[in-house]
Amino acid sequence: MTALTGRTVLVTGANRGLGREFVAQLLERGAAKVYAAARNPVAGDNPRVVALQLDVTDPDSVARAVEAAPDVDVVVNNAGISTPTPVLTPDTTNLRRELEVNLFGPLAVTSAFADGLAERSGAVVNVASALSWIGLGASYSVSKAALWSATDSMRVDLAPRGVQVVGVYMGYVDTDMAAGVDAPKTSPADVVRQVLDGVESGASEVLADETARQVRAGLHLPVDERYAPFLAPAAV
Repeated sequence: MTALTGRTVLVTGANRGLGREFVAQLLERGAAKVYAAARNPVAGDNPRVVALQLDVTDPDSVARAVEAAPDVDVVVNNAGISTPTPVLTPDTTNLRRELEVNLFGPLAVTSAFADGLAERSGAVVNVASALSWIGLGASYSVSKAALWSATDSMRVDLAPRGVQVVGVYMGYVDTDMAAGVDAPKTSPADVVRQVLDGVESGASEVLADETARQVRAGLHLPVDERYAPFLAPAAV
């Protein structure tokens, strides 16, 4: 478990949506400092919030962030993009971009800050998706499934060094990313509250809504059974 009071936290993708909510709730829980990281950071008026320029896909930007924020105890890998494209589309531009941001970004940021996190018995939070576990999100599912696997691998590497690694999974959240989706959505405040509760209680996974809990509960089923509703032949 990782106490958040008095800690220094880095949040990627902090300008809006879940990222902005992470910053707000971390302050409420007594974080001493929050680095609000984004490609185009927005300065605020709270002295405990430090705007930090960070492009998670740019190695130089990541290196500069480590130099600017050497005191980070907790990393929240929240930055992500969704441009779901059929996986058999010959043009892999969107898939590659999603992998750069959703997979290689968290890996790069976590790797860069890992030694400091280990020195301070800190934590890593990776914001994934229930679509990590069911391939209904096209290329987005591929990138988030990869992040799920990477999160488990991070845990194997970092837990022996005293670093808590938390994977976060949920369905649709009421943010700009899901603005065009007509389906029930969980509020960002509810997701972040559950995540921070999980960090402080020592959780390895946070299932932040009923969608995530249902999909996770079905992973033991044979693949044909799990995908049966989606594999029926198209009507002629």
